[in-house]
Amino acid sequence: MPKLLLTDRAGGETPLEAPAGRSVMEIIRDAGFDELLALCGGCLSCATCHVYVDEAFADLLPKMSEDENDLLDSSDRRQPNSRLSCQIPFTDELDGLKVRIAPED
Repeated sequence: MPKLLLTDRAGGETPLEAPAGRSVMEIIRDAGFDELLALCGGCLSCATCHVYVDEAFADLLPKMSEDENDLLDSSDRRQPNSRLSCQIPFTDELDGLKVRIAPED
């Protein structure tokens, strides 16, 4: 099964089994990582699933929507590799994807 490599806020790295067809947010949340709040449940109405994506995978991700961009603009912690994990559908092509949970705003 494909893997997602998650780095938590303390710097610990955990490999997660990542079934295709689920969002990165769902994979992290269902693995029990409370640091990723995902308050809206993936409805693109908050930014509590903010992650930093390893730049090696940037070209494999779907283009950021205007709504995602607007929500990320509200974060003081935004970086060039910021994404909302609810907006990243996990595919087999993303096997080995590395993400880090962004600091809480």
